[in-house]
Amino acid sequence: MPNPTVVEYLVRRLSDLGIDKVFGVPGDYSFPIDDAIEVCPTLDWIGCANELNAAYAADGYARRKGAAILTTTYGVGELSALNGVMGAKAHRLPIFHLVGAPSRRIAHQRLITHHTLGDGVYGNFESLSAAACCVSALLTPDNAVHEIERVIREALRQSAPAYIVIPMDHARMSIVGAPVTGAPLASIKRQSSAAIELDGALKAVIARLKAAKNPVVLPSAMLARYGLRDKLKTFLDKTRIPYATTPMDKGVVSEGHPNYLGMYNGDRSSPLAVRDIVQNADLILDLGGIVLEDLNTGLWSNVIPSERMISIHNSMVQLGATVFSHVAIEDLIDGLIEQSPVFSGKTDAPQHEPPTISGAADDELGSAHFYPRLQRFLRSGDVLVIETGTCMFHLGAAKLPDGVGCETQTLWGSIGWATPAAMGVALANTAGRTVIVTGDGSHQMTFNELAVMGRYNLKPVIFVLNNGIYGIEDVLSERGHEYDNLATLEYHLLPKAMGCADWLSRRVTTVGELEAALAAIEAGDSAAYIEVMIPESESQPLPQEIIDQIYKFRTPHAT
Repeated sequence: MPNPTVVEYLVRRLSDLGIDKVFGVPGDYSFPIDDAIEVCPTLDWIGCANELNAAYAADGYARRKGAAILTTTYGVGELSALNGVMGAKAHRLPIFHLVGAPSRRIAHQRLITHHTLGDGVYGNFESLSAAACCVSALLTPDNAVHEIERVIREALRQSAPAYIVIPMDHARMSIVGAPVTGAPLASIKRQSSAAIELDGALKAVIARLKAAKNPVVLPSAMLARYGLRDKLKTFLDKTRIPYATTPMDKGVVSEGHPNYLGMYNGDRSSPLAVRDIVQNADLILDLGGIVLEDLNTGLWSNVIPSERMISIHNSMVQLGATVFSHVAIEDLIDGLIEQSPVFSGKTDAPQHEPPTISGAADDELGSAHFYPRLQRFLRSGDVLVIETGTCMFHLGAAKLPDGVGCETQTLWGSIGWATPAAMGVALANTAGRTVIVTGDGSHQMTFNELAVMGRYNLKPVIFVLNNGIYGIEDVLSERGHEYDNLATLEYHLLPKAMGCADWLSRRVTTVGELEAALAAIEAGDSAAYIEVMIPESESQPLPQEIIDQIYKFRTPHAT
């Protein structure tokens, strides 16, 4: 039996990981890749509205599935996807970006062809796309077997995107060497530990835990990236150590657990008492490496002395000035589950009050009416996708019901991400609803992906908050700027225009209309699209001292 072609082998090998969807936009240089995907029995093609949306969708899919495949054409396609791939790198998501390139016959002769700069130079885009990834390769028939294994190994080890270029002529040539049969992602060990370093790190961490009286755990989303949610739950259940999550890590672990404290975000923690519980703990166990970014630390208002912090990253452990390298996080958590002491589980954390439901049926809608009702609407199995914008401040502080997942892009913060990302989440999250909250400014950038959701019969629940402005920008600047105003759209008419004729689609302007829409969603089984009218006046500029705390552009006063 002849060996498969380079592209046939590549897509089959990536499918071995358990990936079953490919996001992309067809292009002539990538036709060999697209053809191979089309005939692969274990892969489904998801044709997106544009390459940026495809990258966002792959991001969402990878968050729930563990890895994703994105494919674009040379130059114009790959560069259009670049922002989305960069966001995946920031949030540590293994996306395999497959790019079809002109044949080497064209490159060797320096022929001038389309999608180039007209100078006969080839490969000049590769450094740009490779910079968005942790590993890259240009495949040939001779190196394909070896290079694909190297790329998969590094993408999974670092939990970051990979860039693979396949020239058209090489794509359809047979591979040289024996094909490799892969394993599902869940059974792959991402990295190994140096035994002496693991032993030293584990002894040091256990000694600190045994000496602690009131430890706290801060688990990060990195645990989800490495498929360690179940082990995290086992560790928390066994040790009974209280835990909190930062905004970026919301949803990595249940918020319905009795030892869940709330959101730790420095001076903007919710409830505020969480700040003191975390910062006064005699040991803070950072499981996964929390990111000390502005929005993730209450504008850098976190105060955790390094001597009381243990940070367990994906491949190293730090206790103050002591660092253990080449320690796989999975190995260390296994050791912690086996050896950690058990604590009382008691804290002085305040009870999480249920959301206050206010407003009469005829009252004009506002955020105070919408968010508590949304919180009550969520149920186990749902995945909440939160767009970058004012909604993330409301929802970051909300306590999610047990079994509700959450995805945000707090660090990269590319507005427009949430709509196509939610499509990727919905394709991976077959056990529950995918619920998205986005602002009208963000949604305008990527709402063309609604047509793709309809094409593939997805059933998301989408809430578009319409205040007619870039609300988050208005909060961060003075009111009245023309550049913060949006084009006026009839959002609730978009699903029908996009071919989603069977969706439940409504515009709600009063409390009663919102409640009726939520009841209709619960009673039905279709996708839902709710345009929620929010007063523009809610977006008020932040005080100047907070603005300066964010941007630090003022000259400091001498003290």
